[in-house]
Amino acid sequence: MSYKHIVVALDLGDHSEYLANRAAKLAKALGADLSFIHIDVNYSEVYSGLIDVNLVDTQVASTKLSNQKLKDLSDKLDYPVKIMLVGRGDLAEELYGAIQEREFDLVVCGHHHDFWGKLLSNTRRMISDMPIDLLVVPLED
Repeated sequence: MSYKHIVVALDLGDHSEYLANRAAKLAKALGADLSFIHIDVNYSEVYSGLIDVNLVDTQVASTKLSNQKLKDLSDKLDYPVKIMLVGRGDLAEELYGAIQEREFDLVVCGHHHDFWGKLLSNTRRMISDMPIDLLVVPLED
């Protein structure tokens, strides 16, 4: 099977460079486009009640930081990154929308093999919800 546009779902944590490199090698071997997506926390869904925080400023700053981290990561690769997307909200929902809009045909994501990875993983939902192929890369801590 040949893929034309691979998107890597990145949490911008410690393993992001490893995951991006793995996806870049695959894209290079296939001659496919490579893109990144990162979904930030939607702070308006996290905070409830009264709190003295300017959520708009916080979200703008968070998006700028995420964009810069994606750019820094793409600069380290020996393969071009076509699109860098930063969204906000639920990973599976935002990724599904990006797939429909951008015509990605493979999602690459990581999965931690630790307690928290088993308890809080998005991978199970992604397996159920993705309309395209999903490559899950194991990440060891």
